[in-house]
Amino acid sequence: MKRPKRKILFVRTRRGAKVTKEKLSFRPRACPRLGRVLKRIGIPEPIPFRPDPFQLEALDKLEKGDVLVSAPTGSGKTWIALKAMENLMQNGGRTWYASPLKALSNSKYEEFGLAFGRENVGILTGDRKENSTAPIIVGTTEILRNQLYDAMYQGEDLSTDLVIIDEAHYLGDPERGVVWEEVIFYLPSRVKLLLLSATVENAQEIASWLEFVRGKPCLTVIAEERPVPLYPIFLFPDGEITPLSDSKGLWPKVRHFAEKTPPRIFMGRGSSQPFRKILGAMGHLNLLPGIFFLTSRADCDKALSQCFPPVGQWSPEKTDLLKARVAGLLDRYRFLKGHSHLKYIMEAKVASHHAGHLPHWKLLVERLMQEGMLDAIFSTSTVAAGVNFPARTVVTMQSDRFNGHKFVDLTATNILQMTGRAGRRGMDRIGFAMVVPGRHQDVRLIHGLLSSPPEPVMSQIYINFSMVLNLLLSHNPEEVREILELSLATFQKLGRAKKNSHLWPSFLRHLNFLEAEEFVLPDGSLTPDGIWASKLRLDQPLMIAEGIRKDALPKSNPALLAALIAPFVAEKEREADLEMTSTDPLLWKEFLDLRRLLSPLREHKIRWGFATPPIQFWPAATIYAWASGSNWQEVMHLCGLDEGDLAMLIYRTADNLRQLVSLKETYPELAQAAKEAIELLLREPVVVPV
Repeated sequence: MKRPKRKILFVRTRRGAKVTKEKLSFRPRACPRLGRVLKRIGIPEPIPFRPDPFQLEALDKLEKGDVLVSAPTGSGKTWIALKAMENLMQNGGRTWYASPLKALSNSKYEEFGLAFGRENVGILTGDRKENSTAPIIVGTTEILRNQLYDAMYQGEDLSTDLVIIDEAHYLGDPERGVVWEEVIFYLPSRVKLLLLSATVENAQEIASWLEFVRGKPCLTVIAEERPVPLYPIFLFPDGEITPLSDSKGLWPKVRHFAEKTPPRIFMGRGSSQPFRKILGAMGHLNLLPGIFFLTSRADCDKALSQCFPPVGQWSPEKTDLLKARVAGLLDRYRFLKGHSHLKYIMEAKVASHHAGHLPHWKLLVERLMQEGMLDAIFSTSTVAAGVNFPARTVVTMQSDRFNGHKFVDLTATNILQMTGRAGRRGMDRIGFAMVVPGRHQDVRLIHGLLSSPPEPVMSQIYINFSMVLNLLLSHNPEEVREILELSLATFQKLGRAKKNSHLWPSFLRHLNFLEAEEFVLPDGSLTPDGIWASKLRLDQPLMIAEGIRKDALPKSNPALLAALIAPFVAEKEREADLEMTSTDPLLWKEFLDLRRLLSPLREHKIRWGFATPPIQFWPAATIYAWASGSNWQEVMHLCGLDEGDLAMLIYRTADNLRQLVSLKETYPELAQAAKEAIELLLREPVVVPV
């Protein structure tokens, strides 16, 4: 019998100097202590569905007031929503189901359509507006907020009896939490409120705030037990898998490993990891399918090539089933037939999933994973938030993440969301969280986070120009001050800081600027320009409003209009803009004219200390090429963006153009051009005809 090949593992000091070399063989095996745990792996016996006590408790409490449900991922919060909607619909009532993501809204629309019949469910996401008078409406939270703005202005009541807010912990999201908070304190108290979340540590505080805001009881339902038990494990570089911890802390051998050689490169060269070997070890112990959380998009895609040659063999029947399922999805999404990652799915049963991929590619991967057609996916943290993507094992490869600006340690909330995907209800008796050592892995930090409660949800509300304009549509400044006193920020600062220590001064600063720019009158009411500008519910409403006032946006060229809106939606600022030498002269001239006309307002905003991104040319050139009929590959080559980022730029430009469509009473020609521009943008592979 041949001796196994020996692999070199370099152990480095924190300064990077090599100090020792060890020769290790990789032999997948389990620590004897795991024997009993691994025997629990398997499919549970099917039993008739019976609601859990917390589900029935939530429905009972909803009869008495608002309800906040905090329960682990996969525990059945959607069942509560389904029963609440069913009970209400039977009595002629109406429901608005708000979610943070368009993809999640689309998924819920399909699910609810099957449950209640297509004729009883509508969807409003910006991209889709279908059956908007149905008794059940599914949509994004931003659309609900905008409907509340309109209802306040028109002096009307929102046409619904129950609002369900999914992923309620988004209240604490730095970028979008403001929308969640606005919905709650604009929502009429007549409308019942059901909030669903997996990660609200300070649920009672949030409930108390809701009572303070809405003047009616808000009851909490807390469920802490996972539907599938979670067991943390550790993979050693030689292939041994052990428990991560015991009742005293880190498993002794793991603790010794972490203390003896921190930090340690696992195996392989550079930053690469032996994913093929890791998958082999997991398959050997029946721990697949798995979700690997990696730091970057590039790492996710690179991992795929490291899974060859594939380990393990599927039965011919299951392989044929995968081929048939992929073929069916490709018949619907024909533009994916040449996707470079299809070979990884078909040959190694693995895929990557991140924001750099086209939305429909991500949907294909999600469908395959949900149906048990993949052994593993490699993903950034996007999978941890909102996507129904369960697996038997979740694998953490590092203890930090990139937050868009820098690398920061994972939090208990991050870990809770990630490990919430481990263990499939009805398919697994146990789920696993596997920690893999590496140069960016702090094993002790992960161990501590696994047993820590999530961080409390803290208010992220801030004042912006769109908010101020819409509040002044229906309130005077003193009434706005009273509304701001209802904010979660104010509630959480009582006794620790002066009320509205930042909101009211910030509101006044925005108000004074709007008055200086003649959107607001001295008495706080809106000028005619302020009234129509309030409909521009955008990141940069004043810049686009000024473009309209200066007649700098074309009314007869939809492609050009789309191009000139694009610079105001791009999130990525580039150090070097696109070369202008091959640019359409008309686009270049119109862009320079727009930038010149907006320069006084932009400089004014900067002097007042308001965030004002530069007006870059590359988004305009990119959108102009796409709206003018260039094919996908040509536009990709022009802009140098990942497919997902290009799709997002197109989606967001279309969203901004929809705001111009709403100006049909004051600017009918511009509104019509915006409508035609949207049609130019939304074509394959960005959208798929229904």
